[in-house]
Amino acid sequence: MIVSGSHSQILSAELAAVTGRSLAPVEYDRFPDGELKVRVPDPPTDRAVVVAATPTGDAHLELLQLQDALREAGVSELTTVLPYMGYARQDKVFETGDPVSARAMARAISTGTDRVLTVNPHESGVTDFFEVPTTAVDAAGRLAEPLSDLSDPVFVAPDEGAIGLAGTVRDAYGDGETDYFEKTRHSSTDVEIEPRDTDVAGRDVVLVDDIVATGSTMSEAVAALAERDAARVFVTCVHPMLARNAVLKLSAAGVEEIYGTDTLERAVSEVSVAPAIAEQL
Repeated sequence: MIVSGSHSQILSAELAAVTGRSLAPVEYDRFPDGELKVRVPDPPTDRAVVVAATPTGDAHLELLQLQDALREAGVSELTTVLPYMGYARQDKVFETGDPVSARAMARAISTGTDRVLTVNPHESGVTDFFEVPTTAVDAAGRLAEPLSDLSDPVFVAPDEGAIGLAGTVRDAYGDGETDYFEKTRHSSTDVEIEPRDTDVAGRDVVLVDDIVATGSTMSEAVAALAERDAARVFVTCVHPMLARNAVLKLSAAGVEEIYGTDTLERAVSEVSVAPAIAEQL
């Protein structure tokens, strides 16, 4: 049975359809003092899969409650799917006194489950923080699905670390070159990017990354490609966080379309990662 967190209802329904498993009804509520309350009225008693993205602190608490409710009901085998794992970007101590937030969250989640699947974590080493068997699911290839009739395409990563993602999407599409931008990070909010030497004039460019958060880096990349006379520029990402005015930034820079998956359920979530998750269940 598939049990959904409140931030992953569309993905959970899709995963149930792909796997042929039933979808549990779940009630999401709050006590008068604001504390969360979740309830699974008809819980499974043998095996269950919790699907819960954790983009907020409340979503983390909701997941822990779902795990506990299912254990209380007697579930013997519990798999936790994290389509998007919040706090995963802080995977080390950056300044004295900092927590390793990814480790803290992973430890908490591990206490209530037998196994974890997480989709394209921002840092691959995050899986080592869990205290149960954990698998990173690569769903980047799903981003090729909405792309069609590209003209001599170039699949470009915003930095060298994401070149593998660009290659995965290119391979799934079946045509094109790959490249990446040179990125220099001066602070958490000040990032300088410079295009490399690939000729993009008159060609369609697909920008590929694991997550688009504020859209600042991506909008700079779109503008830089426009200056080089790229034909059309598409932005694709596994996790479309798109915080604050990210969509406006990208649109103003001249992006043709933004495509994301349903790890975070947004208006641009054009494709589902359910088939990639199903292969690992």
